Amino acid sequence: MYKESGLKSEVVDRKRLYELYDNGACHPMFQTSSGASNSVKQLHDHSNRDSRSDAVDTDSKESGISTGFDVKDDTSWISWFCNLRGNELFCQIDDDYIQDQFNLCGLIHQVPYYDYALDLILDVDFTHGERFTEKQYELVESAAEMLYGMIHARYILTTQGLASMLDKYKNHDFGRCPRVYCGGQPCLPIGQSDNPLASTIKIYCPKCEDVYYPRSKYQANIDGAYFGTTFPHLFLMTYGDMKPQKASQSYVPKVFGFKLHKP
Repeated sequence: MYKESGLKSEVVDRKRLYELYDNGACHPMFQTSSGASNSVKQLHDHSNRDSRSDAVDTDSKESGISTGFDVKDDTSWISWFCNLRGNELFCQIDDDYIQDQFNLCGLIHQVPYYDYALDLILDVDFTHGERFTEKQYELVESAAEMLYGMIHARYILTTQGLASMLDKYKNHDFGRCPRVYCGGQPCLPIGQSDNPLASTIKIYCPKCEDVYYPRSKYQANIDGAYFGTTFPHLFLMTYGDMKPQKASQSYVPKVFGFKLHKP
């Protein structure tokens, strides 16, 4: 259904997305009659979603524009996104959680092209019979990544989300601490800010209680706000048996076998 050759796996830079959003440099279908971005519209009535067609518009196919969508494949957008290289840190959010408007409160004002992005995440045909250029598809795809990330930061603080992240932690999906005296302690993802575009993701070691850059260059570009500042600490409070003893050993610098004098 979605493939890297259709929509770019490395989506449009989010700062560039915001610039286009703020300047109104987008297709007219992305704007309301007043010229404001369509992302400030109210959330679609989800009771009407089932009546929409999940097939891609025929005109888009005939235009030769690739949407990354194949109706013969049953892979959902969420599954496709979480299986992209570097996105192993994300867990798959249940559709029921995303469809609950309460869980999305306030995001309509933070994510450009909100309605289109939400439809894409939920595998609803967001084109609604309109023609999109390849660049417009990329903008919607980038907005969908941003929206999913912001929802993800909330979801992993729920009971169900914490349980999903526990499985990943046990499988060492988040990586290990690079500090020698932590002995390969499994880490947890963390953001240095809850605001998007503030900083990239880091990994938190519960043994030395410090943060590090992830080793993967693909993971290093993920927005830290998609995991937030609270997650690792709430995780260790919830699963107390997963919290290791604090590291007691530290490196001691020596010269010819003698410890350096500390002034």
